Amino acid sequence: MVSGTALVYDDEMTRHKLLWEDPICAIEIPERLSSCYENLKRYNLVERCLFVPVREGTEDEIMLVHSPDYLEVVKNTQKMTEEELRKTSTNYDAVFFHLTTYRCAKLAVGATLELVDAVMSGTTRNGMALVRPPGHHSQRNAANGFCVFNNVAIAAKYAQRKYGVQRILIVDWDVHHGQGIQYIFEEDPSVLYFSWHRFEHQQYWPSLRESDYDAVGQGKGAGSNINVPWNKVGMKNSDYLAVFLHVLLPMAFEFDPELVVVSAGYDSGIGDPEGQMSATPECFAHLTHFLMHLAKGKLCVVLEGGYHLRSLSESVCMTIKTLLGDPLPSLSGEMVPCLSALESMHNVRAAHKLYWKCLLYEDLTPLKDLSTKSCQLGQGEAVQTGTTLVNQQESGKTNRDEAAKTDEFLEQHMKEILSLEPPVRTVVAEGNGDSLPPSVQNEKNVDTEELKAVVRGFAADLVKEENVLNALVNMLAILEKIVKKKVTSGLVVSPEASLSSALALKHCHDLRLQKILCIFAGDMDMKIDSDDGKVLLINIGNKPSEQPNTKYNISLNWKEDAERSTFFSALLGFVLPVAYSYQPDLTVIAVGSNQTLGTTGIALLVSLLQGLAQCRILAVIQDTEAQLLEDIAKPMMGDMTPCFGTCSPALQKNIQMVKELREQLQQEWKMLRCSV
Repeated sequence: MVSGTALVYDDEMTRHKLLWEDPICAIEIPERLSSCYENLKRYNLVERCLFVPVREGTEDEIMLVHSPDYLEVVKNTQKMTEEELRKTSTNYDAVFFHLTTYRCAKLAVGATLELVDAVMSGTTRNGMALVRPPGHHSQRNAANGFCVFNNVAIAAKYAQRKYGVQRILIVDWDVHHGQGIQYIFEEDPSVLYFSWHRFEHQQYWPSLRESDYDAVGQGKGAGSNINVPWNKVGMKNSDYLAVFLHVLLPMAFEFDPELVVVSAGYDSGIGDPEGQMSATPECFAHLTHFLMHLAKGKLCVVLEGGYHLRSLSESVCMTIKTLLGDPLPSLSGEMVPCLSALESMHNVRAAHKLYWKCLLYEDLTPLKDLSTKSCQLGQGEAVQTGTTLVNQQESGKTNRDEAAKTDEFLEQHMKEILSLEPPVRTVVAEGNGDSLPPSVQNEKNVDTEELKAVVRGFAADLVKEENVLNALVNMLAILEKIVKKKVTSGLVVSPEASLSSALALKHCHDLRLQKILCIFAGDMDMKIDSDDGKVLLINIGNKPSEQPNTKYNISLNWKEDAERSTFFSALLGFVLPVAYSYQPDLTVIAVGSNQTLGTTGIALLVSLLQGLAQCRILAVIQDTEAQLLEDIAKPMMGDMTPCFGTCSPALQKNIQMVKELREQLQQEWKMLRCSV
């Protein structure tokens, strides 16, 4: 199993800087890069990464995307006077050149390609390149929007040429549309490009018609270009999460990429003057976590924008921590996507229905009269110049005050979400983990008498055999260690998975946990009281429930195809939206007899639920399903399951069931909403 996270950085890229007064370009400063690296050192993250030296990108590599004539223009800036640099800069939109720009831009390309090499060669599993100048706006013949060479597009072409990669996913979470990447790959079905971006009905830079939801690609590339336009500012964690669950991830799993590259612009984060959005740093940890489950974990993150230094650097650190496999902080904020986000999601899904099997049975028609049109900017309040929206009535002091408020908020927020991590990642009941790696610690020296009394007090009439009693005692011992934060997660094999789950939930209540998510896959023969909301039970079984679904007790009658993996649609379209809406303190995953999800479905379930409850999971496995132990242990230890395979479309009756559940429960769990 490939492990490790690469970090590619060279402070020489800070030499590229603006030499004259330009209110548009003034925010693209060298400190964007240096502040990220300093913050990584402050969190002791640099020493945990494999440091990869930077090299220059070659002219041939740059010309995988850019024309020889444009390359020559940039090359000539090395010898220009300041006046000549300024004049050359005016030939492009929101760009500046410096004597070092060519060298720095080549280093940015080379750093990105070194990261691709490290990941594709198996030297590391994933990594991040901290580079500037950024790249996603630059086009074949033009610099654009602070971008000189298109680092990510070159990386995709390079991976295709050198490694024969046939399917590449590019995820652009920068707040601006990466039109340069779109233009380069809009006819290429081997590259799936996703971008969300501030759009405001074409009022926000780059103000292109082809940035809207119905720009889906051209020719053979139709359906391979996914644009999610943000038509208002202030998008929150819940909006970003909803788009990933309902738009990007279903298509991405169906696409089944061999490499994922992120155009990681953090101007979509809180406090950024460009984006004016509200996503907090841990949001990027969750986005990264989802993407790590694609392409067998081959993930390259490449820096793009980000102009509030504290917001940028904290978000970069959260991304790196996630790449390293650290437990994720809980996602803050109310999990309710806004109306404008719902409209955009609905329209994107409608525009792509023709091209994706995951949307085959959805009832989707584009919305013509968007409610957010009345909210668009450019009505006398503000004017737009280049990449910056400049409010003419707002003083520089007000901007500084807003930046200071964000600094103050993040200082406190990061203290609240970053808790000390347990010294042990995963523990298994003694005797269960003999075939597991040494990193999975065996639970020993259980205080049996006290815990036996707990078991007998709960189900004395049901516990007749010594092996059942011991399994329940071991399970409680592991549970207490998780709750007391001595370990992150735990596994136990039990002859009575239903009984073990019920006891675990009762003991969580005794330990004063407020919210426990219990996912039970298989036949469950214990009744669990969940009316008070302290337990959310989702039973994924092979037979329909005799009881009607309620907010906290949900039955998902799912029959998985023996030949294909189809559970993706239920997991992304229902289970995860409900689970993230609930925001549990602990997750209990129980695998009972007659489970229908198979190895892939169970491993995927465990892997993606790692994002909840700071990765605190108790997994209870029926002894008849003990062969799943290793597949469950891997994601709990932070190792990606090698391959989930291509997502196949579910049976129409399964899709219909998920749709009906969404409609029934979307008022209770707002993250289920994916359309207006």
